Amino acid sequence: MTRPYLPSTAYDSRIDRARDELAETDADALCLFSATSIEWLVGFWHLQTERPVCLTVTDETVHVAAPRLELERAEVVSHIDHVHHYYDYPGGGDGYPHHPSRTPEETIDDMLAELNVETVYADMDGAPGYWGYSGPTLSDLADVDVKTVDWVTEWRKEKSAAEIELVMESGKWGNLAHRYLAEYAEPGKHEFWVAKRASLDASMAMFDTYGDEYQSHLRGGFPASCGFLSGPNTALPHGLTENRRLKEGDVLVTGASSNVGGYRSELERTMFVGEPSDEQEHYFELMLEAQSIAIDESGPGVPCSHVDQAVHDYFDEQGVLKYAQHHTGHNLGMEAHEREFIDRGSDEVMQPGHVYSIEPGIYVPDEAGYRHSDTIVITDEGIEMVTYYPRELEGNIITW
Repeated sequence: MTRPYLPSTAYDSRIDRARDELAETDADALCLFSATSIEWLVGFWHLQTERPVCLTVTDETVHVAAPRLELERAEVVSHIDHVHHYYDYPGGGDGYPHHPSRTPEETIDDMLAELNVETVYADMDGAPGYWGYSGPTLSDLADVDVKTVDWVTEWRKEKSAAEIELVMESGKWGNLAHRYLAEYAEPGKHEFWVAKRASLDASMAMFDTYGDEYQSHLRGGFPASCGFLSGPNTALPHGLTENRRLKEGDVLVTGASSNVGGYRSELERTMFVGEPSDEQEHYFELMLEAQSIAIDESGPGVPCSHVDQAVHDYFDEQGVLKYAQHHTGHNLGMEAHEREFIDRGSDEVMQPGHVYSIEPGIYVPDEAGYRHSDTIVITDEGIEMVTYYPRELEGNIITW
């Protein structure tokens, strides 16, 4: 059984890569403010809030500045050498008993000064304006020269073998959640009831399988999850789940995934509550063919723009281009959407280790939407499917 987390050596390799990259520059350190980038580099998971966290990597050491409420968790991360902490944001004042009175910005400045850092490469020039944070840039708060770089975001595009194993595991549990969804959905059932019961049952199966080895990387929510839009709401690609019960004749656009070691997959299906009408079947088959074209066109050395263009041309030929509202897919891994995108405006070329969703859709206003999404891995020879729930019409008709 695949262990549901990355080995410690994965983080050793990533830190070494950052240091090798730094050695080719005039910078003294790499600073990261993105919670996802910090987790990717050293394995420290935290909830991004208004409280800044700054990870600093030099040629010899890894330090982090963090709020008091993250102190204990940061201190046990083996790839972090030292934790500098402040009480809370905005901080300052006379402080509190047993807690430093420094502001977050002063803590970051002190950390960089202690490390004798004068020139920094950073993922952004200071903490992001998230959950109400509105502090100064790193350039303004510290006596350092700052250049922003996309190193980690770029490195995350190509997954290692260990990362792909976790994505594959995610696909298994997302598939189970989706099977439960199809089993529990029937006329009269509430959308939330179906989705939450299916998510709970699939999640408990994950816990039973992995036992104490499972690390949630979540704060609430289900490790395996699924949900759907139904009826006319499916005509909105990002519609919100409504307070409604299922009806015979409804179209569903579903979504299922799971979080395994911080990695995820994407599975979506267009389903029908009972037999579809001729019109519904027509649009379903057009969508399915568009997705098949995109899957067939994908592979190593293929421009992302070529794949999206092939879908665009097919929709145009079939007279349904007016019903298309988005590009064909995107990279994914630790986040639901990652760089790069299967889009006609993209310069990206698919490479082994890239993980993409393939999800062309058509949306008929006020009637219904039609979208499958499958996750694929680009390999040396072609592609490998991560998700495997039936794609054909017969496997997506709900009976009861």
